[in-house]
Amino acid sequence: MLRAAPRLLRTFCTSSAAYQHKLKLALIGQSIFGQEVYNKLRKEGHKVVGVFTVPDKNGQADPLALAAEKDGTPVFKFPRWRAKGKPIQEVIAAYKSVGAELNVLPFCTQFIPMDVIDCPKHGSIIYHPSILPRHRGASAINWTLIQGDKKAGFTIFWADDGLDTGPILLQRECDVGQNDTVDDLYNRFLFPEGVKAMVEAVHLIADGKAPRIPQPKEGATYEGIQKKENAEISWDQPAAALHNWIRGHDKVPGAWATIDDQVVTFYGSSLLDASVPAGQELAIRGASRPGLVTKSGLVIFGNDGKMVLVRNLQFQDGKMIPASKYFSADETTTLELTEEEKKMAEDIKAIWKGILSNVPVIEDSTDFFKSGASSMHVVRMLEEIKQKYSGLQLQNEDVYMATKFADFIQMAVRKLRGENGEEELVIDYVSKNVNNMTVNMPYQCFINGQFVNADDGKTYDTINPTDGSVIASVSSASLADVDRAVAAAKEAFENGEWGRMNARERGRLMYKLADLMEEHQEELATIESIDSGAVYTLALKTHIGMSVQTFRYFAGWCDKIQGATIPINQARPNHNLTFTKKEPIGVCAIVIPWNYPLMMLAWKSAACLAAGNTLVLKTAQVTPLTALKFAELSAKAGFPKGVINILPGSGGLVGQHLSKHPDVRKVGFTGSTPTGKEIMKSAATNLKKVSLELGGKSPLIIFNDCELDKAVKMGMGAVYFNKGENCIAAGRLFVEESIHDEFVRKVVEEIKKMKIGDPLDRSTDHGPQNHKAHLEKLLKYCETGVKEGATLVYGGRQVRRPGYFMEPTVFTDVEDHMYIAQEESFGPVMVISKFKNGDIDGVLQRANTTEYGLASGVFTKDISKALYISEKLEAGTVFINTYNKTDVAAPFGGFKQSGFGKDLGEEALHEYLRTKAVTVEY
Repeated sequence: MLRAAPRLLRTFCTSSAAYQHKLKLALIGQSIFGQEVYNKLRKEGHKVVGVFTVPDKNGQADPLALAAEKDGTPVFKFPRWRAKGKPIQEVIAAYKSVGAELNVLPFCTQFIPMDVIDCPKHGSIIYHPSILPRHRGASAINWTLIQGDKKAGFTIFWADDGLDTGPILLQRECDVGQNDTVDDLYNRFLFPEGVKAMVEAVHLIADGKAPRIPQPKEGATYEGIQKKENAEISWDQPAAALHNWIRGHDKVPGAWATIDDQVVTFYGSSLLDASVPAGQELAIRGASRPGLVTKSGLVIFGNDGKMVLVRNLQFQDGKMIPASKYFSADETTTLELTEEEKKMAEDIKAIWKGILSNVPVIEDSTDFFKSGASSMHVVRMLEEIKQKYSGLQLQNEDVYMATKFADFIQMAVRKLRGENGEEELVIDYVSKNVNNMTVNMPYQCFINGQFVNADDGKTYDTINPTDGSVIASVSSASLADVDRAVAAAKEAFENGEWGRMNARERGRLMYKLADLMEEHQEELATIESIDSGAVYTLALKTHIGMSVQTFRYFAGWCDKIQGATIPINQARPNHNLTFTKKEPIGVCAIVIPWNYPLMMLAWKSAACLAAGNTLVLKTAQVTPLTALKFAELSAKAGFPKGVINILPGSGGLVGQHLSKHPDVRKVGFTGSTPTGKEIMKSAATNLKKVSLELGGKSPLIIFNDCELDKAVKMGMGAVYFNKGENCIAAGRLFVEESIHDEFVRKVVEEIKKMKIGDPLDRSTDHGPQNHKAHLEKLLKYCETGVKEGATLVYGGRQVRRPGYFMEPTVFTDVEDHMYIAQEESFGPVMVISKFKNGDIDGVLQRANTTEYGLASGVFTKDISKALYISEKLEAGTVFINTYNKTDVAAPFGGFKQSGFGKDLGEEALHEYLRTKAVTVEY
């Protein structure tokens, strides 16, 4: 039975239930997959009486052989089991000598005679990487991709004298992502779940519970090993078929085309859903349309006009280059090494020698793979280099791009010097001429320092609330994208440059980012305005201006985070020193709302980064664009890869997965109270630290001894600021009865002066609500108020014009039991209740009769009364004779069901730090 050997593998551990019976097993196979199956079966108590694997290659024993030899298990290394179609009797005799009850073939690349297959009491079981009967044959994983299957999987079946036609014991399947590669499928599912299933299959056989399900005839296919001459790309196909052909042949044998009269192999393809990028044309034999060499790679076209992006190209001499460098591939000059770099080269040479023990001397021309190394040796080599030179961050792909020793050293030195070209950030923009400028907006997920499409290729439209038009089609992050982003953040925190960076350098990066945000403030404010509906002047001053201030404020905190020394009882005759350290938590998930897209990002991210954490931020689905522009600026500021990751997409999918993710150690969330409660439940999976800024119904109490005109102006700002889409908006005004009617009259007069219109018009006071669903919710809110008996004094309707505009609204005669008295509108709705003259304690009781406690306010000239009120109000913020006056240095957060934890100020840092106590005896 012939099996394709894996290339890039990973290990995992699992636990299983106890089974009653144990077997004597013969393992026939190879690779790390075989090694893992061997280790798990022995751990479960089965006895492996013999391992049959392949001879050493270039002096390197197979991993399965190494594991068995270490345990003292008999190992047999036969180059073949048959000669001229007949079993080799010496081999058969050696096999029979071990007395196996079951043959387990986890990953076998040899033809095993039926004399061996049928010999044990229980026969033989084989792992096959497809959902049989589809893709019988050796290259099953490859053909799964080549043929565009939506499902991949594996089968464990009973071996027979056919080719993968024996009865099925068990099967498992998984979804195939739009841009999945063979390695992606193998690493994510086929390898870990396959090992687990092999062990489960042996248990079922041992206990007499293993099924034998005949393979169906329907859907049966057979595909043999693809040879290089058969892997040429046929160009008269849709882009998806071209992509499937290329990724299905990656890395063996490699899909190829003829360019400039030589065979060029294509690696690393993905579907490209964007406008045609700028690039230099490249003629490809057989293609009806030239390819484009762009800054992202080589763009090729299907017969449907759609595009595929190819990242790497390999020439006939084995040299591999980034496709983006095709026209400059021969321009690289050889670097002169410094003495320190020469020492590094000698150290790396020693590492290569340790791996390539069969090679007498490592020379400049020594090829890592042609000398016998495999993908597992790539991981070992890079980890050894990382141990010795932590500042040199190399990836697996770097080895494939520079397989010869001299080329590898040149590549490593360039990376160490920062000359490797990784500083260039590849961005596909949606560009719009708006607000007397051209704004360039990234629209893809930002993961590990790169803008990338969602793993499954899904997108959604983000809408301009001013006219309902589509601004951009934005990548919608999948669960796989969350996992990738969290893994990148974890790597950056634990092993990357960020984790080793000193605090002042961290602060320097944050100051630089703040400067870039200020430099781009008009562009950011314009994007914020068209994406969220914020009036441009407010966006410029508050949405963007306060974001810049927040980053500068927390940049100053980076090198001022301190612990303390603590006097404790001494353990005489010795002495003790006890001190505390404030440490970053690790990977933090930040989930922000849609009302202040950039400012809410800044409030949480700046404190998170200042404390030394890394982050994965989920934007609000309806307002992703300023966060993605922020990601671009963070890369330009020099933040290391993986420190900041931005994911647009669904809260129910992305936000939920982040709050449950085992590698996320802190969740910072701003949003609704019901969603906050769900996050609390999800965070309990690994007891994450959580901070929540949730809903509000902030009371504003206006006494008759106030400055009335100021109270009217501030009261309107308390309600209508940012179209009422403001977490601390005054959700209910209590106005003393002696000034109630005049207050209402003045408010209505001022509303009539407000200009409702295009938020980019500098004279506009009131822009559109954020999105259509929210506008509809506000209209129903007003309908409810009228039905319950409140008096609609003004507004309550949608403005008759394109877009999602709502009239500023005023309700009076609102009684405490009414829905609009209890629930937040989160819109331009002023809810006014009258209270009796002088009834201070009565109005306080009414103001506090809510489960929310985010903010509050009071207007009075009596300072004693004001301070008494501020003491009694149950809210995280109390404004006196002002409103909406937040500052980056003042802590912000709520009580009760408005959440817990603080944004802004020194207290916000503690949300992203943990305290460690250290005691030293001396």
